[in-house]
Amino acid sequence: MQVSKGHDPDALVQVGSFTKILTGTLLMRLAAKGVIHLDDPVERWLNTPLGTGITLRALADHTSGLPRLPPCVPYTRRDPYAAFTREVLQQTIARLDTLTVRPPGQDHEYSNFGYAVLGAALTSATAAPFEELIHRHVLEPLGVEDVTAAPPVERRLTPGGLLGRARRPWTMNGAILPAGGLWASTHAVAAITQALLLDRHFGEPAPSWQSLGRLLWQNGATRGASVFAGALPDTGAWVVVHRLGGSPDITDRTALRFLTHPEGQT
Repeated sequence: MQVSKGHDPDALVQVGSFTKILTGTLLMRLAAKGVIHLDDPVERWLNTPLGTGITLRALADHTSGLPRLPPCVPYTRRDPYAAFTREVLQQTIARLDTLTVRPPGQDHEYSNFGYAVLGAALTSATAAPFEELIHRHVLEPLGVEDVTAAPPVERRLTPGGLLGRARRPWTMNGAILPAGGLWASTHAVAAITQALLLDRHFGEPAPSWQSLGRLLWQNGATRGASVFAGALPDTGAWVVVHRLGGSPDITDRTALRFLTHPEGQT
């Protein structure tokens, strides 16, 4: 089910790490077309040292061993990814073999940085911009619109700040874009979730989806915005919750409550 009460579901909102679902699905689409292989070493497509042990699949399922956040980028709560430009990413990739926090291909280590590297590898393999690839290989075949990295100001929905002014969103259109930089309408997130998890439009879901028992899900949070999308494929139940303001934990708990106790809730 979709949570439909609240803000305009056709407005464009930051969806944070739900972007990873589109990046992971793009990986699977390109692999199905023979453009890349899931177990390609990252150095096949990027100027990294040889023998990193990191594959495209490991980047997608968070077993690359890379840290959660981009290293050597000053973190600021106001705009944490603004300094993580594509130029900085290229400089960082050149020493990727020194940046892992655990052996690649083994334990799970959720990594926004790893998805930035994955996005760079996919754009290198295709010689096409990331957003163009997402639209051509994922969104257009699904018939989904209203997903973009650069929403027009008049369609953006952001939380309010002091004195009622709109709060400035994080800068997410640089190197971090494949990890969490897209904007979408809540209707678009719902359509993507249904198409990928229930209709299986492209076959088995991409490794970017998180799993907990029977539940497949992904959440995301940026400055003052949070989303949870998930489904129980064996029952056909699904949910999308997007909130402005408040704790992302409440967004997650609200979504799980709708999934497990849908009676009487709309």
